[in-house]
Amino acid sequence: MNKTIAIILLFSFSSAALHAQTGTWSGNLEVQGVKLPVVFHLDEEPTVDSPDQGVKGIPVEVERGAAGNITVKIPSLGATYDGMWMMKKIVGTFTQMGVSFPLTLTPGFEKPRRPQTPQEPFPYATEEVSFSNGDAVLKGTLSLPEGWSRKTPVLVMVTGSGLQNRDEELFDHKPFAVIADAFARAGIATLRYDDRGFGESTGDLVQVTTGDLKNDALAGIALLRDRFDHVGVLGHSEGGTIALMLGAEGKVDFLVSLAGMVISGKETLMRQNRLSLSVAGLGDDVVNGYCSLLEEAFDACIAGLPLPSASDKDLPDGLKQNYQAVAMQLKSPYMKYFLSLDVRPSLGVISCPVLALNGMMDAQVECEVNLEPLRTGLPVSPSNSVVAVDGVNHLFQHCATGAVTEYKEIEETFSPEVLDLMADWINRIEFKH
Repeated sequence: MNKTIAIILLFSFSSAALHAQTGTWSGNLEVQGVKLPVVFHLDEEPTVDSPDQGVKGIPVEVERGAAGNITVKIPSLGATYDGMWMMKKIVGTFTQMGVSFPLTLTPGFEKPRRPQTPQEPFPYATEEVSFSNGDAVLKGTLSLPEGWSRKTPVLVMVTGSGLQNRDEELFDHKPFAVIADAFARAGIATLRYDDRGFGESTGDLVQVTTGDLKNDALAGIALLRDRFDHVGVLGHSEGGTIALMLGAEGKVDFLVSLAGMVISGKETLMRQNRLSLSVAGLGDDVVNGYCSLLEEAFDACIAGLPLPSASDKDLPDGLKQNYQAVAMQLKSPYMKYFLSLDVRPSLGVISCPVLALNGMMDAQVECEVNLEPLRTGLPVSPSNSVVAVDGVNHLFQHCATGAVTEYKEIEETFSPEVLDLMADWINRIEFKH
């Protein structure tokens, strides 16, 4: 009798576990002190989302065991989640590139409030468009203000580093959608597009460099030239650097750089790493030692030489593991190009109007370090404006500290004052043709 009862109970538990492992489950991966939400949709066509990174609908493969265990494989990311159903939770481990993190999932996912995200109906038209740069096919959205004509100013919008969709979505914030909406209401057209190899866009990501991303934007500019007389570019972060590159090449009629990197890629990454290590509470000796190793590695990457080893360095194991991941990234053409990238020598030939903005609390692309070269390097012109914006971070959110960890906690997506500043500046431009 006892055996029969045990079998019946086991069967009931297994059925409940299998049923529980359907629907939406979410949890937080903690990576270097940053909590990164992961959302699994375990239905007939299972997928995974990383909302904070704007990544949604990645196909997964699900294997369910009779004892309540579950394995979720994410082939495109080389990642796996192994978990066990425990009543109202799935407790397990997320593994990617040989590194494992604990991850506990609970039912459902509560989306953060994002009151600035535009909601239909819109008082302007939108069109879905497509354009190409070689084998890359870029898909995007053209926002057209009411009563638009060839004389309407238009900008192609270029995202920051990393794979992002046309809204530059991050932590469920959609800053490019917010900017495009504000501009359309102010009589300014915009084209925003999914980065190559992401969203609806296609294109190589293995050999890509910032130069290729610049040419993607240039293909968007060519599309706009067929319909508009005054074509500009707005870029954020790395996109701001690309905007300055396009300005130096004489490809645009005006440009807006939002937190654009003006100093070299190497200098920027060195500053970012030193700041993040200091904020993490590591001692000066450890910070200096690791940054010295990084600088040596960056120089070797630029020169095409073998990278140094961390094995003989007096560093914590966690930093040595981090360096191994960095070393893998440094093998890509993108990193060699990015580290060498420095727009300062070409600023003097930019003849179109320039609006450059940086947040004074930016912890990623430091404000004055990047604005000062613009003040001294751009041609003297009443059309140029270089502004340090008080109280906002790298995303142009009003903030308390400017730290990356604040981004998702802030409900504001983009400073309304900066939206107005940009729209007013664009509408004041006196075009020569």
